[in-house]
Amino acid sequence: MNLPSRPEADLPSERGAETGRRIGVGLMYGLWKPRVIGAWRMPATGPVILAVNHSHNIDGPMVMGVAPRPVHFLIKKEAFVGPLGPFLTGIGQLKVDRTAADRTAITQALGVLGAGGVLGIFPEGTRGEGDFASLRAGLAYFAVRGRAPIVPVAVLGSAERRGRLVGALPPLRSRVDVVFGEPFLAGDGGRRTRAALDQATEHIQKQLTAHLENARRLTGR
Repeated sequence: MNLPSRPEADLPSERGAETGRRIGVGLMYGLWKPRVIGAWRMPATGPVILAVNHSHNIDGPMVMGVAPRPVHFLIKKEAFVGPLGPFLTGIGQLKVDRTAADRTAITQALGVLGAGGVLGIFPEGTRGEGDFASLRAGLAYFAVRGRAPIVPVAVLGSAERRGRLVGALPPLRSRVDVVFGEPFLAGDGGRRTRAALDQATEHIQKQLTAHLENARRLTGR
């Protein structure tokens, strides 16, 4: 897919994403007890994709708050309602229409990687069991097209139900583990054929599943 170049002004704000990271630090450490493992594995510079499992609404903010670099997440457009819409845009997050090929979101996401930034993706596409069992091809496309390493991230404990005071949130002051894995490349030589992307998606799924299993052993979750 050939996409037109977009002016730099259309890219999500790096400064906004840093503000979002600081807000995330305050909220996540104030409300819960994040235990971060392996954050040093995340490359300090250059384009990176964080592939995060997704079982609860706080998974994105949690990763934003504990990641060592500002993160621009692709977030479903349904979340951009009311005052939350301008807020999410202001902190550098990307609105994506999951029902179609959203060219604006694709261009902005590639722009983040092209500028050497960090793109956050929930490769399962929506909140579910958080086990990476069903991956969409978008992650492979961004990794191959953006020539960016993927860092798998497992968020464990956010879906805990026991002891909740607020039904939609994990128990306050409970421990949430965030485990960063080793960076890996999705494919070879930037090939973007359907077959190459299918192969890359299969490779990614194996890597993410292996990381999640290792994270569960490591944390006892």
